[in-house]
Amino acid sequence: MFKGKCIIFSAPSGSGKTTLVKHLLNKKELNLSFSISATTRQKREDEIEGKDYFFKTKSDFKNLVNNGEFLEFEEVYDDVFYGSLEKEVVKQLETQNVIFDIDVIGGIKLKQYFKNNALSIFVKAPSLEELRKRLNARDKDSNKSIEERVQKAQKEIEKENEFDLSIINDDIDLAKKESFHIVKKFLSK
Repeated sequence: MFKGKCIIFSAPSGSGKTTLVKHLLNKKELNLSFSISATTRQKREDEIEGKDYFFKTKSDFKNLVNNGEFLEFEEVYDDVFYGSLEKEVVKQLETQNVIFDIDVIGGIKLKQYFKNNALSIFVKAPSLEELRKRLNARDKDSNKSIEERVQKAQKEIEKENEFDLSIINDDIDLAKKESFHIVKKFLSK
């Protein structure tokens, strides 16, 4: 059995899950380690290999899939894959709790895998219109990409009831406090 527990944050793109995860990673008393996903998407300017993601070619990613090296993987957008490497997560769980910032389907798969050793949290914006505003304000995606993400969000929201808890990120400071208390309570069990 693992020493650590898993905290799974999933959400439609733009809901604020990454902001909440980064906030929790700064809370030393939670003893959290970030699960770095592998992805085939292009590296953004501010991202660091091995810190934000393990950037893989599609061929390398498929080899990892064929070798059974993922706890879960998903084609999140057309021809863009993400996955959680089993070896990396297991190594982290030997000494720490692991927090995941992951797509909705991946979050559901991880909860099924880790069962009671995981807490799954669904984060959502107050509305789809607010989500669209946030994606536009991020200024990282094309209009086409933003529309794809909003359409995907509509489908992802239908999966909310498959998570242990939900947080509506209406006010980021309140969402940070709520997520901290929820995670602290789970880890103290």
